[in-house]
Amino acid sequence: MSTPQTSGDVTAGGASTADDPWPVRVVSTKIKQWIERLGGVWVEGQITQLSRRPGTRTAFLTLRDPSADVSLNVTCSPRLFSEAPVELTEGSRVVVWGKPSFYTGRGTFSLHVTEIRAVGIGELLARIERLKALLKAEGLFDPRLKRPLPFLPGRIGLITGRASAAERDVLSVSRRRWPEVQFEVRNTAVQGAGAVAQIVEALIELDADPTIDVIIIARGGGSVEDLLPFSDETLCRAIVSATTPVVSAIGHEPDNPVCDYVADLRAATPTDAAKRVVPDVVAERALVRELRDRSAAALRTWVTREQRLLIQLRTRPVLADPHAAITQRAEDVARLRDSARRDVVRSIDRAVSDIQSLRSRLSALGPAATLARGYAVVQAVDDDGASHVVTAVDAAPAGAKLRVRVSDGVLRATSAGPE
Repeated sequence: MSTPQTSGDVTAGGASTADDPWPVRVVSTKIKQWIERLGGVWVEGQITQLSRRPGTRTAFLTLRDPSADVSLNVTCSPRLFSEAPVELTEGSRVVVWGKPSFYTGRGTFSLHVTEIRAVGIGELLARIERLKALLKAEGLFDPRLKRPLPFLPGRIGLITGRASAAERDVLSVSRRRWPEVQFEVRNTAVQGAGAVAQIVEALIELDADPTIDVIIIARGGGSVEDLLPFSDETLCRAIVSATTPVVSAIGHEPDNPVCDYVADLRAATPTDAAKRVVPDVVAERALVRELRDRSAAALRTWVTREQRLLIQLRTRPVLADPHAAITQRAEDVARLRDSARRDVVRSIDRAVSDIQSLRSRLSALGPAATLARGYAVVQAVDDDGASHVVTAVDAAPAGAKLRVRVSDGVLRATSAGPE
């Protein structure tokens, strides 16, 4: 492209200074040259703000990044829409081929597109599966990372569409189950361009609130394209990064966006999320009554069993009449004592009888009895006073001193010798 003519001999290649600045047209031309060096590019995005006026040769639209608040102005021929194999409307995911252009007259940038391809359902599903595989490989689906939900949350954060059926269901079911529960609601877009950015912003804001005990992300059912924001990688990683437990309640039972796998709890529907997060006051009171009745019954059974055991113990002879054992033993002791006394008496009597018998025999056989019958014991007395019984006549020669013992005394005599 030729360099535009400049007044005052200013050329496109000259350096600009405070004394020799470039005119606006030169700057715009240079920007246009640099931008157009990029050449043709393939770009993926979501169509928003589509404008096709009948009779015009140019259609205007905005191509928005589904995962970020970034957009491009796009121009193309209306023929690309009318001849497209599928209808292209606002919200459609497309891949376009175009060249960047800079309009020097107004100083605006746009992408001039010559080919538009709709991103089919098959390709979207394949991308979702690839994202699932990536996040699973990173361990973000690990059940050990799931945070437990509080039994009775005092304040619940709710991210949902404005005046949506999902919001109505969650609030009505929760308050019917536990009227005291409080909600902090954040209404965001739940489909289309900008939904991911708004949901992530609301999630970060609620997660930073220390009064929020659990966060519910809720949306009703819809097509695969409608639920695409909830399979966005940015949103999934934001859920994982949150410190507050997050419940995913997207669509109906068959719908499984990627955020269901990274959330701490997946609810089949928004109504199911309310039931899973908020306990039923009626059911809890019934459970408390049941547990109280069961504990009272268990206590009564225990007391009855212990009373029965005490009665059995008290009816045992040893406890029914504690003195009986002592009395019985006393009687045994008395009986044994009497028996021992009788045995001792018999032994003494027998010994006395034996002694008397021996005494009688001794008396009958002793020298006293013999002396009483007229016999005497003769002893010879020596000069030194010693005496010995005279058993022969030779032991008492004539003149020997004798000691004669009779039954009633002792006599002194002198031996006259043997006859």
